[in-house]
Amino acid sequence: MNLQTELTDDELSRYSRQILLPEVDYGGQCHLKGSHAIIFGLGGLGSPASLYLTAAGVGKLTLVDFDTVDASNLQRQVVHREKSIGQTKVESAKQTLQEINHHIEIDTLTSVPEDVQALQSLIQTADVVLDCTDNFSSRFVLNAACFATRIPLVSGAAIRWEGQLSTYDFRQGQGPCYQCLYKAGSETEMTCSQNGILAPVVGMIGSMQAIEAIKVLLNLPTLHGKLMLVDALTMMIRTLNLKADPKCPICGQ
Repeated sequence: MNLQTELTDDELSRYSRQILLPEVDYGGQCHLKGSHAIIFGLGGLGSPASLYLTAAGVGKLTLVDFDTVDASNLQRQVVHREKSIGQTKVESAKQTLQEINHHIEIDTLTSVPEDVQALQSLIQTADVVLDCTDNFSSRFVLNAACFATRIPLVSGAAIRWEGQLSTYDFRQGQGPCYQCLYKAGSETEMTCSQNGILAPVVGMIGSMQAIEAIKVLLNLPTLHGKLMLVDALTMMIRTLNLKADPKCPICGQ
């Protein structure tokens, strides 16, 4: 999208605290209004990410998730409500988000396109993609599609007390991709149902994903080329430098 759209009086009032930031200003808020973000996964990470992108005034969101709301989700997936149990997560999230900000356009998809070209066509409509999924296979697919289309990817993950976050800004033409960090077949899959998760940990990482996405849209410095590791039990945060793997099957030479 990235259309320079004027703000209404209502929007000026709504986003006034954000517009006061020199890094945002009026022009930046207009840019957010004309931007499109796709969120894959409306669970623990996608919930806070979608809430804050909606509140911040990103003009169009596309929500992608195949799952339905379960009672066990409500401990951490804060975009859903008790009345939403049994409903698709994307429709549940859409209802909540529309109650927060009626200015935002929201599309929903209950499945990820299986065809590579169809997925890339979807991603090409966005200005930023947020990977809020919970498995390596989905992350690898999204990473490859974003690399092919040069659309920035904000990737988050959390389990137990730990979380991690990085941004892969493929517009820059250099730097690592997700598969430089994790090799296919070498990863150990862990799930919240088996290993547990503290609710605010996904809140931290998902909120940080929203921050990174907004910075991508405003062309501000991000975690591109870096990996942030969060240990909520000790409240320690480390940031590591990431390098591109020249033998990476996705972005390597």
